[in-house]
Amino acid sequence: MTDQTLPAGAALAPSSNLASSRGSLAPRTYHGVNWTGLRTLYVKEVRRFWKVGMQTIAAPVVTTLLYMMIFVVAMKGARPMVEGVPFAQFVAPGLVMMAILNNAFANSSSSLIQAKIMGTAPDFLTPPLSPFELAAGFSLGAATRGVLVGAVTAASVWPFAQFSLADGLAVVFYAAIASLMMAFVGVLTGLWSEKFDHLAAVTNFIVMPMTFLSGTFYSVSALPEPFRSASRFNPFFYLIDGFRYGFTGHADGSLAIGAAYVSALTLILGFVCWRLFKIGWRLKS
Repeated sequence: MTDQTLPAGAALAPSSNLASSRGSLAPRTYHGVNWTGLRTLYVKEVRRFWKVGMQTIAAPVVTTLLYMMIFVVAMKGARPMVEGVPFAQFVAPGLVMMAILNNAFANSSSSLIQAKIMGTAPDFLTPPLSPFELAAGFSLGAATRGVLVGAVTAASVWPFAQFSLADGLAVVFYAAIASLMMAFVGVLTGLWSEKFDHLAAVTNFIVMPMTFLSGTFYSVSALPEPFRSASRFNPFFYLIDGFRYGFTGHADGSLAIGAAYVSALTLILGFVCWRLFKIGWRLKS
């Protein structure tokens, strides 16, 4: 029989050397941001709404066009100018911003609630993704949908309003900050919700009332007190007002206060999202 005893002085290879010789067995380490994982999660979120574009992109555009048909075309000549701006040019930016807000919120909130209900949350909890990368991936994907729907909606309503560009920087800033803010709100709602009824409650009783009571169809300066002052605490008012300023050059409120307010609120919401992902709130229980 052949002697298979190791010769003197020989030793078994340490397990660490074995793992290093087989790189596929050793876990991959990431220094700083896991850009590969973050990009993968972002692309997954974008493809998720892109595959059902008729529902996620075309449907909001049709809804906005119906508003334009009712308030501008059907009532042409019956609506006076608002703060020296033709009503069509006044209401169109508000409708575009409303589409941005609603769609950014819908994307992140529906993605998380579906993952929780269908049991696919481990798909993004198991990979080496940090809380920051999870919050960024979901929110950036939702913000992309919001900006994309806003751009398509603006192009669709332009033939009815024919608005011009007064401040392109304001348009870009408020479109980006609005989509990102509502993406964070959607993440918080998706984490909190345990069924679609909870998601619908936030949409119907919080998001939609704040959207319609923010000066989308009217100037808040025409409101009586205390409603006029109350509108100043609604972040949607500053988003719509600043976005409208980018097209009309007219603002109801302070642009500086509005920009600081919505920026600070977005940072706070982003921090809360990061914290909840860090502790695995309603995801790991």
